[in-house]
Amino acid sequence: MQKITQKQTKRENLLNKGVSLLMVQGFHGTGLKEILDAVQIPKGSFYSYFGSKEDFAAASITHYIAIYVERLQSYLEQSEGNALGAMERYVQETMRELEAIEFKGGCLLGNLMGEIGDTSGVCRMALKTALDCYRDAWELALSCAQREGSIRADKSAREMADLWINAWQGALLRMKIEHSTVPLKQCYDELLGGLFKA
Repeated sequence: MQKITQKQTKRENLLNKGVSLLMVQGFHGTGLKEILDAVQIPKGSFYSYFGSKEDFAAASITHYIAIYVERLQSYLEQSEGNALGAMERYVQETMRELEAIEFKGGCLLGNLMGEIGDTSGVCRMALKTALDCYRDAWELALSCAQREGSIRADKSAREMADLWINAWQGALLRMKIEHSTVPLKQCYDELLGGLFKA
């Protein structure tokens, strides 16, 4: 078993706090001092972890999406033979979490795509990689469901995964302004419960 160093723990703490603050305050509204103070790391030490604030935001994006990809994969592993059910449980859990925090934040990817997606090359690439990774997880889930016969086979799993990501991101943005999971439920009902079904 690999030993986790104190530096790795501090880096993890920085990323966890960074995700929380970036989600609510955005890139420009979040100061490095605020993050460092929250995890009790001296300001001068920041650059031993990240080369710049943009590098930090890019690492936060990667850190953020890994959690959601792992969760979807975990549901798939626990639901052998019922990939559609795994996807449904994943979406329902996500909606419950968003309701519990009263829709604050939404999705870090969507928030940062709108704020800095076209102004920071480093963050744009991290966002693209994160979206591709998330899309690939959905493609795998959808292809499993296709093999099981619960998802239509006349469209590729990749096409449907792309459509899901596009629609879900838009629904998350609407959720933020409407303070309601209705847009998410519509996305879920129309795609997983409708268009995608066999």
